Amino acid sequence: MNDIRNEKEKGLIRALITAFEGQEEVPKKADIEARARQLAPLLGYDGDLRLAVEEAMIAIDTWMGSGVSLVDNEVYHDEEWVYKRDIEWTYSDAYEGYLKGEKWQPSLVQKLSDVGSKILGQLQDPTSEGSWNRRGLVIGHVQSGKTANYMGVIAKAADAGYKFIIVIAGIHNNLRKQTQERIDEGFIGRSSDPENRVAIGVGRNRDYPYPATLTNINEDFSKNTAAKSGWKINDFGKPIILVIKKNVRTLEALHKWLKELNAQGDGRISDVPMLLIDDEADNASINTNKEDISPTRTNAMIRRILGLFAKSCYVGYTATPFANIFINPDAYDDDARDELFPRDFIYSLDAPNTYFGPERVFLDEDSSSVVLESITDCEDYLPFSHKKDDAVVELPPSLYRAMDQFIVARAIRNLRGHSGKHCSMMINISRFVSIQQEVRNFISIREKRVREAVKANYMMPEEVSSRNQYMAALRAVFESEYSSCEFEWNEVKASLMGVFDSLRIFVINSKSDEVLDFKKYERDGVGLSAIAIGGLSLSRGLTIEGLTVSYMYRNTRMYDTLMQMGRWFGYRPGFEDLCRVHLSEDSINWYSHIAEASEELREQIKRMRRDGMSPKQFGLYVQSHPDRLLITAANKMRTGEEVVFNQNLTGSIREITCLPLDSNVNTENEALIQEFWRSGFGKEIEKTKKGWFIPDVSVDQISAFVTRFQVHSGMEVNKKAALDYLYAISERFQHGDVLLISKKPEIAAEFKLGTQQRSAKSATSKGWQLSKHRLASRGDEKFGLTESQLAQASEEAKNDPNSKENKPSDIHYRIVRKKPLLMIHVLEPTETELIELKGKRIPAFGVSFPNGLFGPENEIRVVANSVWLQQMYGSFEDDPDAEDDYDE
Repeated sequence: MNDIRNEKEKGLIRALITAFEGQEEVPKKADIEARARQLAPLLGYDGDLRLAVEEAMIAIDTWMGSGVSLVDNEVYHDEEWVYKRDIEWTYSDAYEGYLKGEKWQPSLVQKLSDVGSKILGQLQDPTSEGSWNRRGLVIGHVQSGKTANYMGVIAKAADAGYKFIIVIAGIHNNLRKQTQERIDEGFIGRSSDPENRVAIGVGRNRDYPYPATLTNINEDFSKNTAAKSGWKINDFGKPIILVIKKNVRTLEALHKWLKELNAQGDGRISDVPMLLIDDEADNASINTNKEDISPTRTNAMIRRILGLFAKSCYVGYTATPFANIFINPDAYDDDARDELFPRDFIYSLDAPNTYFGPERVFLDEDSSSVVLESITDCEDYLPFSHKKDDAVVELPPSLYRAMDQFIVARAIRNLRGHSGKHCSMMINISRFVSIQQEVRNFISIREKRVREAVKANYMMPEEVSSRNQYMAALRAVFESEYSSCEFEWNEVKASLMGVFDSLRIFVINSKSDEVLDFKKYERDGVGLSAIAIGGLSLSRGLTIEGLTVSYMYRNTRMYDTLMQMGRWFGYRPGFEDLCRVHLSEDSINWYSHIAEASEELREQIKRMRRDGMSPKQFGLYVQSHPDRLLITAANKMRTGEEVVFNQNLTGSIREITCLPLDSNVNTENEALIQEFWRSGFGKEIEKTKKGWFIPDVSVDQISAFVTRFQVHSGMEVNKKAALDYLYAISERFQHGDVLLISKKPEIAAEFKLGTQQRSAKSATSKGWQLSKHRLASRGDEKFGLTESQLAQASEEAKNDPNSKENKPSDIHYRIVRKKPLLMIHVLEPTETELIELKGKRIPAFGVSFPNGLFGPENEIRVVANSVWLQQMYGSFEDDPDAEDDYDE
């Protein structure tokens, strides 16, 4: 019965999307509601119309950009072969039809298809003669639909003639199973469950030419599963696909099977075009060994499998590409052959406009102030640095409050008609299996107490129910977080009991036999309410459906680890306003920094594409990126090893974001500002809405100011980098601009800047670390730009699908800026108990550098060691993620 109702609801949503497809203006909700009332009886749907209308609205207003690619122009490749050949798109058309059946908007499906064709064009035409191999990388966004993209590429590749397709789906069993299920639906067309081999997804079409598969949802590849399948690689009638885990034993078994049963002649398979998709390609696939020793085992096995085929293409997919770009493009091993560097192409995907990503969570001040909550009490209960046998006496109050948020948010979602949809909470506070089980015990006790309190009070008058501590806590969360959700407390309270009907608590790790199987609940017509507790198993690739509240207290600053832990990114149709993310202040700062760096990286790909640059040149740029060592060498440098590298600050900003508390230092810095201001830095001063602007100041003057400005010891490397880079580019830029930022012009006669208020609640006696590692406000960098430059920045933003409302960001301003910009601030700390900070004025500065300085002549040489790393990024001494992970 539930299946029939769900299909009818899907049919109504599809009909609504089709009815409004192609209109120039987005229809109003009232128009969609009116059409839904007309169509529902015709389609036999008698359920709640609200959810169907809501989903149709989101689908109708969803769009996606085409992305951009870098290609190796020195090697001839005809990327138009896809359009020149007469290909029958059987698998591709079936997949696109399946997506439309899953309520994807037709124009979005078409855009996905167009992007898939472009990526396919970067592969080799499988009908090409001779031997060939290509290497590429597709950069997506965390939880943004990379799987949907590569499934589209797989379908098109199968149509074009690729006969053997391998998908390497991460390092964990649960991710491999999840990927197998998705490929079963979108490409294979049959459930690979040996107990239930029914037609599903694309296979519901009677004429569908089912591909062969050598793996299933229960079994990874092995010689036995291959034998049981009855298929061999030379059965050319259909494409063969495998979904395997990124595990050395599995890869060795596949390599041995291919070599024994299918290799001919010289040991290479000469007549079978092969495509290998490496999901989470930055994890475990990278050769982390030094160049003078053999590659790591996983890396070597992937390369050996590719080397067995005379015709092969490797495409890595990742949202965190930093490690992939550091691969030596020229590395070669006699046994493993070519490295996995994406020498032929790098394709950067755009996320749809409905994507709930890092920009909304961390960079947009309006949304981040609602979504983000800082964890300040966990260290007293379960500190960052803990052992697997440490006793857990109690959980922090902030975690229980987050759990209350989840319960209230679920009740609101039920009121919105989402009771049949999944809703989840993620708790990630330890990598140890034993600690995760202890957390589960406390959460279970709390859940039982809240459930009993709700059962006894949800129908009681408020004066009675409010006496219960758990009911009072739920109301307090509603009042502080969700009072504007269009429902009153009495409605939400009455809905609370329904939350517990399908609330389940899971521990997800390599030792647990619990499976977060959303499909199982869907088959039963149940919208699961899940509280998932885990470590790395929750952090890589696994989709947590309906994730609404996240609580993560982990100590890592490694880019890829942090971004992959961000399970809260994704799509939140109809409940984005209810989502909450709880992190330590340090993690909030680092996520914000990474979000900005990632945005900057994508922007550079676009610029380099316009300049006709290659993946290898992009690799050289990333290798000189200021944050390179955070990604590649943090663990090595804990042993004191020095690393010498070139650093390039093109299109970036260097700011003083950790501030000293010493009154004498701050007084002297303020006197320095007055001295240079009084002299006008040797130029004429212009008044602006933001303070005072001084154009065309000599770089020598700017360098003199920065040299004399005293900074916190942890900012010395930032100051030195800014000075060194000003010198490195001084031949090209002999002048820069200066912006004295002030909102209180009335004290200009004293040459004293008006203060900007900033929260200092996280400040300690060691110093004041600014929130999100940012000093300047967004938009400060536009000052000094001409009207034509501002128009150019606006045009850059319009062409950037990730730009909010097509408004330029500081990255776009740097693209058009033609000289460095020194910004000078005085901050007034708020929300602090430190006597050293109360009522004080704290000067600071930042230097913004223009874009486009990619060459080695614009780089500075850095010798980095563990002291440098600690100054630049903070201590890694207690970083548990730098060690082996116990839960995997």
